[in-house]
Amino acid sequence: MKPVPYSGIASASYLSPDTHNSRVPYRYDTPANWRSYTKIILDPVTVYQGADNQFGTMRDDDRNALASYMQSTFTEKLGTRFQLVNEPGPGTLQVKLTLTGAKTTTPVLGTFTKFDIGGGMYNSVQAIRGKEGMMNGSVIYSVEIYDALSRQLLSAYITKQYPNAMNVGASFGALKAARVGIDKGANALVEQLSSDATPMDGITSH
Repeated sequence: MKPVPYSGIASASYLSPDTHNSRVPYRYDTPANWRSYTKIILDPVTVYQGADNQFGTMRDDDRNALASYMQSTFTEKLGTRFQLVNEPGPGTLQVKLTLTGAKTTTPVLGTFTKFDIGGGMYNSVQAIRGKEGMMNGSVIYSVEIYDALSRQLLSAYITKQYPNAMNVGASFGALKAARVGIDKGANALVEQLSSDATPMDGITSH
């Protein structure tokens, strides 16, 4: 399941393909000094309803559960770097997260493939390459970062996040792998916004 530049996302027309980055296949960046920002507004996470969403047959309550988890996780992680505020002002970023797709872990098989000879070999190679594991869940979402005062779009990207292919713990529970992906994505965003400029390498280093 490869992410697409979802037509209903506000920044869709700004995004360009990045064929060298499987976790962040679409992005947009402008020169920005992230360290000049000390406050942040995190908009409520929305669940994408466009026809090009990538939830498959995932139930609405599972989609909403992931959106709720994303809200709490990003709030917690961003709060370690910024003062969380509700009103625009100088030195304030505004972040919009949109959950655009997700896949649940296949019950039993997701765990079995970590130990089965064929699945274990495949997942071992995938883990080394930083790729997605067999039968494991994942999450796809967009991130749009604005200067809260000027409303200038500073950065935007679509990302697909998932656990290490040999992460056995992440294979227990249908939504566990997607939640681990959300954890990784939140950490990567904090890393990006703690840097001196816009490079997004932190998105793929986890």
